[in-house]
Parts: sequence; structure tokens; C-alpha cells
Amino acid sequence: LDTIRGLLRELGNPQDDLKFIHIAGTNGKGSVLAYTSTILSEAGYRTGRYVSPTVVSYLERIQVDGRWIPEEKFSELTEKVRDAIARMETAGEDIPTVFEIETAIAFLYFRERKCDLVVLEAGLGGLLDATNIVENTVCAVFSSISRDHLGMIGNTLEEIAENKAGIIKPGCTVVSARQKPEVRAILLRRARKCGCAYIQAEPGMMKITEEDHRGMKFSYREFRDLKSSLAGKSQADNAAAALEVIRALQKTGWKISIEAVQEGIKKTFWPGRFSCVMEDPVFILDGAHNEDAALRLRESVESYFPGRRLIYIMGVFRDKEYERIAGIMCPLADSVHTVSLPDERRTLSAEDLARTVSRYCVRVRAEESVGQAVSQALQETGSGDVILAFGSLSYLAEVKRLLEKERGAGR
Repeated sequence: LDTIRGLLRELGNPQDDLKFIHIAGTNGKGSVLAYTSTILSEAGYRTGRYVSPTVVSYLERIQVDGRWIPEEKFSELTEKVRDAIARMETAGEDIPTVFEIETAIAFLYFRERKCDLVVLEAGLGGLLDATNIVENTVCAVFSSISRDHLGMIGNTLEEIAENKAGIIKPGCTVVSARQKPEVRAILLRRARKCGCAYIQAEPGMMKITEEDHRGMKFSYREFRDLKSSLAGKSQADNAAAALEVIRALQKTGWKISIEAVQEGIKKTFWPGRFSCVMEDPVFILDGAHNEDAALRLRESVESYFPGRRLIYIMGVFRDKEYERIAGIMCPLADSVHTVSLPDERRTLSAEDLARTVSRYCVRVRAEESVGQAVSQALQETGSGDVILAFGSLSYLAEVKRLLEKERGAGR
């Protein structure tokens, strides 16, 4: 963290004037962040959000009360950071990475806007992530932790959990979604070492009364009759974790009414996470990009669309567990259209992905572009069919844009 520490020192350490809810995990970080920050905004607190990756716009990374940082302000703060980097370079210090620069810009903006709380999503891992420069952590929060980024933050589930547990700071409250026993043991040990209260969400307290691909109605502990537009089998766990964060904040003096919770859950929007973007045919976007996320996605598909014909659009990075993802998801598909992703350095080619998918589904076609995949999928759908685009968040905005164009053309 020496480089980000040096950059923030040049900028007057804006992070020291802020309080944080710091979120790490493998799947569900963004949804927990969205629920938590929307509730806090509804409670009247000025709430910063720092998220990655983004789906709709680059500016989506930095938000206050759900509004993206204005382009002019982003430009102004980027110039300020550029000048600080020039001073570091003159002094012979290391040059920050892009993510470190973005993190510094976010802290400057949140301090300028006088945020009461910042809900901060760790980028990669936890311990050595640029976001872990913060000290004023009110809650360290963990969404579901599973195997991902193998070799980068650890080679085993335990090593990955140890890395992510690094965001726990002395005296904060630790809140976790349900975890595998070995992950829970690591988080609990780190919490005790830092003198932190440890709270784990209780799935048994979650009572779902209605659920389909458009969202769910549920109650959790004292929070009754909540309605969420976020769908998918993982969302119950994510909502429970967020509500435990709210309960922890209430216990330490933050004033958050039941009405703020109800409105916050109702207004929470998070694109690309089992998002239904069309109803005729049903068209779902989901950023499932590892084994655990694929298992939850399959569970959702089997629950919401039993017996219905499934058509996939699939694109993945080559450093992901694409063989496992294909093995979990593709036996359910009637046909699969594979695509290459915009990031040419990291993408698994449509042709290579098609070869992998062909082991699990007979009808596979490598498409020349995302546009061609969308067009072909729409052409082959009939009444009651479902299209699912998944594998990486990085191309879903393009899928959504193309669908809006199709609608505009009067399909």
C-alpha cells in the first residue's frame, strides 16, 4: 500500500476525514453495497459509493446518494491527482496504478461532498487492495467468499479468505453473509484478534413470501414486508447481510427508521445481476463469472423457468473458471451463442469458448460480435422462451444497448 499511501499524502489524506463501510467478498459485494447505501440515503445520510466493475458507465464507479460523479468534476479531480503524481515522480516514488488513481479521486470527491458514510467495495482481495488504506472503518462486511482470482490473492479457499479478512480494522463491527465453515472460522479469528464484534446473517430468519425473476417480497428479523426488485437466489443472502449492517449501525447510534429500510430495499437497483431487461421474450442479464456464481445462477434459472426453452449468450475471460461455468450452466441450454469480450487481452475467444461449451450442449455457435449474438438469439426465440446473457459483466451494457435499439426499431 506504499504507493497509494504516498499519493493520498500528496492529496492531504482525504480518506482520514471519512467513515467507511468496507465490503469484501467474491460474489454479491455490489448487491450488498447497493442495498446498504440506498437505505442509508433514504435515512437522510449523505452516502458515497465506490464500486467496480461497472456496467453502464465508467462514471458509475463513484456515486453520492446514487448519483454518478459529474464528468466535469471527475475531470477536475483527475487533474489534481495528475499533479500529485508528477510530484511523486519528481521525488523518485513509484507511480500509482489506474485503480489507485481512481480510488484517490473517489476519496477526494467524497470529502468534498462531506459524505456521512462511504460504502466502499474492495477491488481485488482485501489485505493489499488499494481501498484497504482506510482506517476509519465502521463496519467490515463480507459477502459470499469462494474461489476466484486463483494465484493472485491465494491458491486455496482459506488463503483467499485470509486475504479478504485483511479489511477488518481494530474496533469495527464485522458483518458477514453466510459462509462455508472454514471461511467463517478465519473471519471470526481475525475479528477476535482485532477486538471486533462478529455478526453473521441468519438465512433461517429470512422469510420469502413471493419470488420470481422480477424480484421478491420478504421479511427478515424485525424488518417486515420488504419488497425488492433484485432477483436471483443469491439475493436473499445479500439482503440479509445488508440488513445486519443496518442493525449494527442502529445499535451504535445511527438513526435509521423502519420506513427508511422499506424504501431503501424497494428503491435498490443494481444492473447486471439477474436483471430482467425484456419480458417478451424474457431476457436476463447476469454477471456470473465463477463457479459459485454459476451454481447460484443455475439454481435461479431452474426455480424461475422450469420446463422453458433456454437460449444463452455467453462471454468469459480466459483467467476465469470457464470450464466449470460451462459444465454447470450449459447442460440446461437449448442453444448457446458464444462471444469474445471487449477486453481483447483477457478475453477467451468465442471460438475457444464454443469448443468448451460443445461438450455440454449440442447447438453452439461462435458469433462474430455481441450484436450478432443478440440478433441470432432473438430470431430463434419462440413463445415462452428465455434468453440469458451471462459470463462477465464487461459486455452486458452492450447487450442492453442493443436490446434498446431493437425495441426502438419496433421488434
